[in-house]
Amino acid sequence: MVVAEDSTLLREGLVRLLAEEGHEVVAAVGDGEALLAAVAAGPPDVVVADVRMPPTHTDEGLRAALEIRRRWPGVGVLVLSQYVERRYAGELLSGESRGVGYLLKDRVVDIDEFLDALDRVGRGRAAFDPEVVRRLMARSSRTDPLAGLTARERDVLAEMAQGHANGAIAERLYVSQSAVEKHINAIFDKLELPRASGYSRRVMAVLRYLGT
Repeated sequence: MVVAEDSTLLREGLVRLLAEEGHEVVAAVGDGEALLAAVAAGPPDVVVADVRMPPTHTDEGLRAALEIRRRWPGVGVLVLSQYVERRYAGELLSGESRGVGYLLKDRVVDIDEFLDALDRVGRGRAAFDPEVVRRLMARSSRTDPLAGLTARERDVLAEMAQGHANGAIAERLYVSQSAVEKHINAIFDKLELPRASGYSRRVMAVLRYLGT
C-alpha cells in the first residue's frame, strides 16, 4: 500500500495501523506529486489518499487519485476527506467504479469500518461512507430524479452506493437476496436505465443517486 496524507500524525498513525493489520506500506508521502512518484515506482495494490494536500490544500490529492485511476486502473484508491464534497465523490464514480472508495476521516477512528472499506476497495469493489451517501441524497423532492422510488428502494440504492453486494445488502436490511434483486430491477426500471452494451446499470443507478 501507499499512504498519502499531509498530517504527519495521521500519516504515521495510518502506517502503524496498517502494519499491525498485516499490510505492507511501501511508501508514506505528504503531497500529490510524491504520491504519483511512489505509485510510478511500483504500483501498489491500494492507495489511501487525503483529498486536500500541499501546496494549495484544495484538491491535489483528489487529482492525483484520478490520475492513478487513469494510468494504473488496477490500483485500488481509497480517498479520505474531512468533509462531504459532492463534486469529488462524483468525479471518482464518473469513470470505472471498481476498486474505489470515499471515506470521511471521522470514519478512520472506527478501525473496523476503515479496514472493511479498505478490504472492499482492495478486492475491486466500491466503498462509500454512509454519511457521504446520506448528505448527497438531501435534496428537494421536486428536483429529485429518485422521487419515484419507494422508501425500501431508496434504502437498497443507498447500500449499493456504499459498495455493498446484493448478499450484504440483504443482510444489512434484513430481507432476502431475491427481494433485493427485485428492488434493484425496479430501481433500474423507474430510473429508465437502458440495457446498453458497455455500461453497467448498477453504476449508472449510483451515479444518478449521487446526482452526477
